Formats: sequence, C-alpha cells, structure tokens
Amino acid sequence: MPTGSDPGADVVPGYAAWRKGVAGVLAKARKVDASELGDEPEKLLEVSTYDGLTVAPLYTRRDELPEQPLPGEFPFVRGSDGTRDVHRGWYVGARFGGGDAAEANREIMAALESGVSAVWLGAGERGVAVADLPTALRGLLFELAPLVLDAGADLDGAAAQLFSILDGYVLPEGAAASNRADIEVALGATPLTSRFNGTPHVEMDAAVSLAQQAIARPETVRALTVCGVAFHNEGASDAQELGAAVAAGLEYLRVLTDAGVDVADALGQLMFRFAATDDQFETIAKFRAGRRLWARVAHELGAPAFGNAPQYAVTSAAMMTQRDPWVNMLRTTLAAFGAGVGGADYVTVLPFDSALPPGELDVSQAFSDRMARNTQLLLLEESHLGHVRDPGAGSWFVESLTDELAHRAWEFMQEIERAGGYLAALESGLLAERIAAVRERREADVAHRKTAVTGVNEFPNLAEEPLSEAARLPGAVARYGAAFEALRNRSDAYLSAHGARPRAVLIPLGPVAEHNVRVTFTANLLASGGIEAVNPGALEIAGIGAAASESASTIAVLCGTDARYAAEAGAAVEQLRSAGVATVLLAGPEKAVAELSGTQRPDGFLTARMDAVAALSGLLEKVGA
Repeated sequence: MPTGSDPGADVVPGYAAWRKGVAGVLAKARKVDASELGDEPEKLLEVSTYDGLTVAPLYTRRDELPEQPLPGEFPFVRGSDGTRDVHRGWYVGARFGGGDAAEANREIMAALESGVSAVWLGAGERGVAVADLPTALRGLLFELAPLVLDAGADLDGAAAQLFSILDGYVLPEGAAASNRADIEVALGATPLTSRFNGTPHVEMDAAVSLAQQAIARPETVRALTVCGVAFHNEGASDAQELGAAVAAGLEYLRVLTDAGVDVADALGQLMFRFAATDDQFETIAKFRAGRRLWARVAHELGAPAFGNAPQYAVTSAAMMTQRDPWVNMLRTTLAAFGAGVGGADYVTVLPFDSALPPGELDVSQAFSDRMARNTQLLLLEESHLGHVRDPGAGSWFVESLTDELAHRAWEFMQEIERAGGYLAALESGLLAERIAAVRERREADVAHRKTAVTGVNEFPNLAEEPLSEAARLPGAVARYGAAFEALRNRSDAYLSAHGARPRAVLIPLGPVAEHNVRVTFTANLLASGGIEAVNPGALEIAGIGAAASESASTIAVLCGTDARYAAEAGAAVEQLRSAGVATVLLAGPEKAVAELSGTQRPDGFLTARMDAVAALSGLLEKVGA
C-alpha cells in the first residue's frame, strides 16, 4: 500500500508493511479490493471514546510526547509523591460503618491485620453514631493508617468528636512532636458534589469552618473532598468527571480564599475522589490527567508546589452488575489495576456483590469484603505494582491518551466556567444535561450490544436464581446493564407466576454447519432478555409445524444462512403460522428475504446491532411478561 500523505509512515521501520498487512486483512473480511480502502486503511480500526477521543490501533514513535518530570514534581502527572514507600504502594482502603461501633471496631482491626492500610469510616446516618466514634476508632494507629470520614450532614459533630480523639492521641514513644503531621485525616465534606446527586451534606459555611479548623491543627487534615464519583454514577464520561471535579474544586478555592484562607492552605484542604472502571487504559489516563489538571490550577494561582492533591480511587459502581455478579471480580481487578498504575494514592475496591442487597447471594459479607481486599493485595504483593512509580510512563498510547483526556476535560471545565462557574452550571441544568447526553449514548450502545456487559447482554446465565423484590428496586446509580437487568426482572416475575420462563422456539434450517452460528447468537440474545430458547435441532420443512406445536411457544425464530433463507424461509414461515405461532422472527438481515411478502414474510429480524432492549421488551409483552 502507498503511504499517501502520511510522511510519518516512512519514519517508523516496518510501518508501511504493517499497513499493507492491515489492508489485506480488512479487504478479505469486507470482500473488497485493498485499493478501495484508501491510503490509510488502519483508520478503519480506530475507535472513539465518549469524550470524542480517537484510539488508534497502533501507536509508534510518531506519537511520542515530551517526557514528563519525575514523580512528585510539577505537574505531578507521574504521581503526587516522589518518595512513596515502594513496599507499601498505594493505600489499600476499605469502607466500614455498620450501626454498631464495637463491631465496626472489630472489623477495622481485623482488616488492618489482613492488609488494609487506610480506613474509610461512615458516621452518623451513614454509619456508626457520632457519639460512638471513640469506640469505633479504639486502637487505631493514626500515624500508620490514614482515616477518611463519611458523615454527610452529621459531619460537624463527627469532626468535633474526631478532633477530640486526636487531641488525646499519644504518638508512640520516641516519636517527635513533628511526626503528628504524618497523621493523615480527610473529613470528607462534599457540599458541592452532594448538591449534584442530592445526598445529605453539610452546608458550605460549615465546610469552610471545618477547613479553617483543619488548617490550624498539627495533623495533616483535609476538610473537603471533591467527589467526581457523583458525576460518574450519573453517567459522566471520564473528561466530564474530571472537568466537573476541577470546576467544583475551583469553587471551593474561591469560597475559601474569600473567607481569608491563604491560597496554599486552601489547596491543601482538598482531596479528589474518582471512579476507576474496567477500561484499564482510560482509568490509567484519568488519574494521570486529573493530577495534571489540578496542578495547572495551582500554577495559575501562583502556588504550583501545592497542586498535588491526593486522589482516592473507588471502583465504579456503575459498571457493577446484579446478574452473574461473580464477573464483577474481574471488573474490579481491572479497575484497581488501572487506578494503581495511574498513580492513585488510595484505592477502595467495592465488594463483587455491592449492586445487590446484603445477603442476596449465599455468601457472607466477610467473604465479599475479603475478596475485595485481596484483589488489591494480589496486585501489590504478588504482581508488585507498587514497586514502580508510573509504570505507564513512556507508553505512546498512555501518554497520548493522558494528554488528549486532559485537554478535553479542561475544555469541559472551561464550558462550566463560561456558564458562571460550578454552582451556576448546576443550577441552570447545564451540568446535568451534558452528563445525561453521554449517559443516553452509553445506554444506546449497551442496548444495541455495541458495548458488551458480560453476563448481562452477552453470555447471560438464564439458570441463575431469581432476584428478590428488594434487588429489583431501582438504585441511585446509572448502572450500565440496568436496562437488560430490568428485562430479566420481568422474566423472573413471569417465572414466579407461571412456573416457567417466557419461551421462544428456534427453527434451525439446514445442517449444523449452516445454522449453528445464528442459533447460538439467537439463544444468547433471547437469554439476555430472560427468554428461554427451545432448540428442537435441525428440521426439515415438513417437521417445522409439529416442532412449534410441541414447544407450545407463540414466538419462533428461523436460524440459518442467507442462502437457505432464500430457498426455505417462506415455506417455513407458513408452516409456523399454520401451527398457531403468533410471532415469527428471522435471525439475520431483512435483505435476506426481500422477495417474500404476505404470510410468508417474517414479523421481524434479529441482527447483531439491533436495539435489543426494545426488541426483547416487545417480545416479553407479547407473552404477557
């Protein structure tokens, strides 16, 4: 293939040969001549993210960017701390806070002995009673295990209680008084991001007061948390999550400096919390880009050295599924990997069954928590991911994705600023509208099975036990697989009422070699909507009616090759209608039977990129589910 107008192809040895190989494979797959694919056939393999970023199929030295400064140096792309203990790696965080403080304390102590190194504690309405915080935190070595509070609207009282505990805390013998700065505490005030998702929170005046108290303390206390997870859980893209978080951070800085807080002190009061997904490369780039963005804010404010706010990674609740929840272990492993490699300071892995009510599965909470904790410990202790700071550095792909994501996030932040700032964009609905648009695109991709959610819209397990009524209630998170899981809920209800699931009979035409691909496709598709596929095996035209009658199904799907359809589909459809089948579908494109009409024409077509949610919902309605 010619290199066309791309001079870079001549710079990279072997690129032209690779391009020629790509053209050959694509030409064969598309059944066209290679010359019809243009001078840059590899562009046909590019994919776009929800932020409009292009991911190329191959990155070479043509994509090389200038090397970033070392970890711990501005702009902190490669990590906020250049001297982090490589034997510890990031902090392994876990959330605690049932209603009983003594039990919470036992869980915290046991977890710390088992590998957890940071405590995320719910208090007030979100956990242990504020008055019981001393009991919950009894025995905690604050200088070794950072503490993050989550107290919502009860934070004022929780912070006062915590400060009282810290005032009475005695450092180990021999430790200097200056070592109190090694005690790291995040109060977790989220008045701005909580306004977005409607969760209870302290008011801004109270948050500012807490920040002023935190600044005056000898420990390292950060009062404010910019929770990007709030945007992610509503469907935000990575750039939107970053951009909105930076805009919220700017709002906090304005309020603090207006209250007389020094810029450097104000910057020191913020922590960022972001979601980590199973797209490991986007997650790596997200955390690297997030540090770069905040460093630029600090630079513009004249305090670049203070732009290294810590990052807390939480595995995405939106990517978690209720169906086949064991697959969530794989999702959270990828997410934790991405967050750790991306340089997050703290990582919390959600339990694999976190999308389900407690006790829904036949496993203990201790088991779920242990698997979540061990996911990180395996990455740290066996894969040794913490031994290298920023292992993605120098990767042409990672560096390019980081750069492009940072630019797109900055553009979104600027859009919010042009709208009058974070609060103005929130009140006008601009922020919600932009995020909703991405959520709708993602939902459409999942519905059309362009985006696979394993165990939900691909490879579903229809033999799973039905979920409880409590599990079927809508949640607060825009989970990716929710639309398909709603279909499965309807199937569960039908099963409860009728003793069997909704059914569709498959009508395989021709030998196995001809129909197997579409039989497998159709059974998988139907199962994702909770519909059981009955397969009587290869059928002759004369036996189709009897097979349909025996199945007692009102829905039938023809499965075969396009050539077989041209010869037999019309007669097969008539046989099915004579047998009383109300809905006859064909697995394949409409053009395969373009010549058919009247009673010989199928009622619909099942294809790879159809709106599966709409089609399956219609089929469930037909059978009364």
